[in-house]
Amino acid sequence: MVNLVGLLLLLYGIMFYCVNGKTHHHTFVVKSASYTRLCSTKHILTVNGRFPGPTLRAQRGDKMIIKVYNKGKDNITLHWHGVKQPRNPWSDGPAYITQCPIQPGKKYTYRIHFTTEEGTMWWHAHLGWSRATVHGAIIIYPKRRSLYPFPHPHGEVLIILASVLITAGEWWKKDVMEIERNATITGGEPQISDAYTINGQPGDLYPCSKPGTFKVKVEHGKRYLLRIVNAVMNYKLFFSIAKHKMTLVGTDGSYTKPFQTNYIMIAPGQSMDVLLEANQHPSLYYMAASSYFTISDSEFDNTTTTALLQYNDSNNPSPSPLMPHLPDHNQTQAATRFTKKLRSLASKKHPVRVPLTVDTKLFVTLSINLVNCSTAKPCEGPYNTRFSASLNNISFIMPTSCDILRAYYYGIDGVFDKDFPSKPPNAFNYTGNDLPDNLLMPDFGTKVTVLKYNARVELILQGTNVLEGDNHPFHMHGYSFYVVGWGFGNFNPRRDPLRFNLMDPPEQNTVGVPRNGWVAIRFRADNPGVWMMHCHVEDHQEWGMKSVFVVEDGDDPQAKILPPPHDLPEC
Repeated sequence: MVNLVGLLLLLYGIMFYCVNGKTHHHTFVVKSASYTRLCSTKHILTVNGRFPGPTLRAQRGDKMIIKVYNKGKDNITLHWHGVKQPRNPWSDGPAYITQCPIQPGKKYTYRIHFTTEEGTMWWHAHLGWSRATVHGAIIIYPKRRSLYPFPHPHGEVLIILASVLITAGEWWKKDVMEIERNATITGGEPQISDAYTINGQPGDLYPCSKPGTFKVKVEHGKRYLLRIVNAVMNYKLFFSIAKHKMTLVGTDGSYTKPFQTNYIMIAPGQSMDVLLEANQHPSLYYMAASSYFTISDSEFDNTTTTALLQYNDSNNPSPSPLMPHLPDHNQTQAATRFTKKLRSLASKKHPVRVPLTVDTKLFVTLSINLVNCSTAKPCEGPYNTRFSASLNNISFIMPTSCDILRAYYYGIDGVFDKDFPSKPPNAFNYTGNDLPDNLLMPDFGTKVTVLKYNARVELILQGTNVLEGDNHPFHMHGYSFYVVGWGFGNFNPRRDPLRFNLMDPPEQNTVGVPRNGWVAIRFRADNPGVWMMHCHVEDHQEWGMKSVFVVEDGDDPQAKILPPPHDLPEC
């Protein structure tokens, strides 16, 4: 009888584990660490002393409890980019939106729940420029006893571009926090980066960087899954591998219809999964990334970061690795050729749930603006002004005494206003040339959009040529959305919806609004809480190109915000 009871308890435990997933526990210590790059050494902010930070791994349906200890000298928060966090905005992370920062010497516990996400995403600091070095990848595998919806890889590589996992990032010789502070004071553009990085290493095209170049070893005839994250602060990137084609199979934690490509264009905040067939002559090949940048007469980091692809059975590899052909930095046609191929998998196991009809329509313009400075103390932006940015001509002002989520939950007045405009206050030729100067100056406010629970929302993001147009990678917290349409020029409300893709639109959490163009997205507002939306070009976000959705509770108890945790930081 005892054995039978024990067996039943064991079976119950196995069933509970399979249905509810596993809970992973992690400890993150935010602290300074010494790193040497580009011939010099400096201290940078890290998690657990690592750059890039730790990779988090889970399976669909799992949970994570992450204890964060701030042993740095500045405030910090962490955001789990692309994780929907159902009913739990308290763990989403953007400073002064869903929480007050974790102050030096303090701690906070984030509780993460992976629901529908599957693939590659990432986490990063969400307060100022700290994310330049405080970031890492999140890998969410299929549920137990489930398979990838593509040919099974023999191996995986993580690539973090920011700097198989591949993360792209950036590197500055100077202190990035000091660069941010200086730009805030002067009102000008911050100093451009000195290098891009792949998994924290610039690659051997930069001085003093050859020994540390990231290297991927592969076996001829095998297939590899490359998980790629763009953690760069301000630049879109082209990425390619010499003599090798890639097959895109996922983006932003969702699967796509596979397609072959010689390169990808990946915007800040985006993640992509690609398959690589190791089918070339055994030798050395460069993986390389460089910027996609379309603003004329403006400085940018025009360097190229590299990593090495090396075949294990290459007896006499070429002393000079082959370099891939990357599109020129201003090749919008190349970027467009890649982006227009994105489609959701739209299979039985991975269905598309795009709203076919909508009851809430929003039209939001994205503009770079200028603010006048005093003649006694001119700023360093164009015409001695200060840079600003706006959505529907509202440049967002961050609260500092209380975060918006806490104010909403407890009914605290005076922190935010509920009157963000659902359309531009004044219509104009958004993408025209020689726009009038009166469009340069935005209004300011802490304004949010209130959405009814389960509203079916269509949001048009319209780029403008105010000051100058740019490609804006737009990210929404708490949701993924379907990109049902996009185009160049001004959105036409009569003609363009006729071309919307409602069959297999890509599901993303970060989408690039093309320069002087538009994007149409749809989603169902079924996640109650306070959720930020913003441009993921850090300069633009810091200048005010952001806003907030407040999604009201539903009637069902399972459609209401969870209560706040006991250790929520105070401002």
